[in-house]
Amino acid sequence: MPINPACLRAALILSVLTVQAGHAEAPLSAIDWLSQSVSAPAGNGVDHGTGSVANQPSTPGEVAVSTNGALPDSVAVSVLGAPSPDSVGLLPPDVTGFPHDLWGLGKTAEVIAALSAVRLEGLPSLQALLLTLLLAESEAPADAGADSALLIARIDKLLEIGALEQAQALLEAAGPITSAELFRRAFDVALLTGAEDRACETMRDIPSLAPTLTARVFCLARADDWNAAALTLQTAKALGNITEIEDALLSRFLDPDLFEGEDMPQPPKPVTPLVWRIYDALGEPLPTATLPPAFAHAELSERAGWKAHIEAAERLAKAGAVAPNVLLGLYTQRTPAASGGVWDRVDAFQNFDEALTKGDVLIVEQRLPLAYARMKDVELEVPFATLYAEALAKLPLTGDAARISYELGLLSPAYQRLAANVPTAGDARAAFLAGLATGSVAGLAAPDSMARAIAPAFDGAALTEDFTPLVDQGRIGEAILLAMGRIESGLRGNLPDVTIGLTALRKLGLEDVARHTALELMLLERRG
Repeated sequence: MPINPACLRAALILSVLTVQAGHAEAPLSAIDWLSQSVSAPAGNGVDHGTGSVANQPSTPGEVAVSTNGALPDSVAVSVLGAPSPDSVGLLPPDVTGFPHDLWGLGKTAEVIAALSAVRLEGLPSLQALLLTLLLAESEAPADAGADSALLIARIDKLLEIGALEQAQALLEAAGPITSAELFRRAFDVALLTGAEDRACETMRDIPSLAPTLTARVFCLARADDWNAAALTLQTAKALGNITEIEDALLSRFLDPDLFEGEDMPQPPKPVTPLVWRIYDALGEPLPTATLPPAFAHAELSERAGWKAHIEAAERLAKAGAVAPNVLLGLYTQRTPAASGGVWDRVDAFQNFDEALTKGDVLIVEQRLPLAYARMKDVELEVPFATLYAEALAKLPLTGDAARISYELGLLSPAYQRLAANVPTAGDARAAFLAGLATGSVAGLAAPDSMARAIAPAFDGAALTEDFTPLVDQGRIGEAILLAMGRIESGLRGNLPDVTIGLTALRKLGLEDVARHTALELMLLERRG
């Protein structure tokens, strides 16, 4: 195919501009696997809030180059008195129950540090609380600038836990994307959810986003502009403005027939969504099981098989990123044609679901223990409880099935109402659990060490001094994050921190979360 001189000239100009942009270092992300889809140089006239380039000379006497030719450069503007992008949220205070000034007198950097530090694994109630906090609409910290720093930190935490749909919704709530850093996140969400063509259109329509060569070649190819994509890659190679791995991947992406029979290059570390999508397009998708949870969304596409769908959904449900009904739909989609691993789980789930649907008490008693055991294998007890606890509570179960049904009731959203269905009179453990569900354990015997750590929080323990300045300054969001961190510390063996964290949640008005978390601490085998 003959080379179009106009395309060649355009590719050369784009490559030169990308080289200039690459001389400065882009701001670091809180998560290290974001695709380098855009270039936003630190300094040299770049406004990180908008991604616009002022094109100031980098050295004395150097002539500035405009990315817009003879057109005026982009100018960053802000409206006096306009709401800060950091205040954007999906859940208003009347839904979350949080104060409108959630961050109080806290500073943006301190709030971001607290968000970045929290690590929640294994306690669904705290995972749900964190999700609510990240999506909450609230006033921005007093020192918040126009760079969307807190909004970006919230989106990064959503990406970290795999909540891509929520991250996308928060990005959309922030309005039209003109910030390079926000676009990087939107681009990766699109790559992992199969909406990359829409993201490429945005990249094409907003030149100030300054896409990198890898992203530009990818998007040109996605738009079937193979000639321009190839020219851009050739120019980048000639200028030495592309890495060896990028060259290898993009060359195969543009013309896979040239490399037929050759081994694929080893993927770089870390794998970014853009790299993953290129491998996938080449018919060599990288396994997502060892990648961050966000990558599991890529396995929910129609191109993935049923087994991959299920395993991805299990991983995301465990992180609280997808609803239990997603699991129900996948587990009951069809009859497993094999056995072992995930298929044993599907089989046990389907057999139990069938028995419960028929209302056959005897068969439910036989099948519930195995189904529950298989859910425990992948730490999905709470989604299982959400799906089935109320239906099970209506059946006159006995023995082990009755005990499991009661525990599932305590792990479900209806825990307070179902706590009254104690299966065995005189059982000290069951009595303590019922006390937690009502918020009062006074006079009840604590059956184990975890219960002894939990009990004081529901029997008058005082707030510790490290929470006092946060509460006094109205920094409720930070206090909640600190309480989460304490409970997680307790889960890893520092049991006094369980008392501190649960006490703080109750003092902060999060009684329901405190009770449900305490029940999960007792019932879920998550102790580190």
